[in-house]
Amino acid sequence: MAKKLGPPIFLGVFTVLAIIFLTGGASDDKDTLRQTFQVDAVYYDTGHVEISFFDKSQKTTNVVMEILGMDETFQKTFSDSEFIEIVPFPNEPKYGWAIHPIVLEIDHEELGHIQLKTEIHPLGESIPTVIYSTP
Repeated sequence: MAKKLGPPIFLGVFTVLAIIFLTGGASDDKDTLRQTFQVDAVYYDTGHVEISFFDKSQKTTNVVMEILGMDETFQKTFSDSEFIEIVPFPNEPKYGWAIHPIVLEIDHEELGHIQLKTEIHPLGESIPTVIYSTP
């Protein structure tokens, strides 16, 4: 008895198309954002997180940074194209750093309003993926 290959082939094609759609397809329109902005959030064993932001174009006019998932959400506004902020974080979270995402709302002279999201990572570990969004 021959097996029906229709459903598995459809599922495979659907999965590939979904991945292409979700990642932006072959031409990645987020390349400009990746090349323009650098963000990193490093946890140090001394009990603090160092968050750094750098706009290579130097055309950022305003950045609102938030650390979510805390008892009281941390929020601070910057009016420069680069900054380093030290935030006390006495303990590593029980369920990992993903529960404390760093979100940046950026106003840029040429690119408009941009949102960036990343995660904190311990010193020595690789930088997590940065998610870029333009509303």
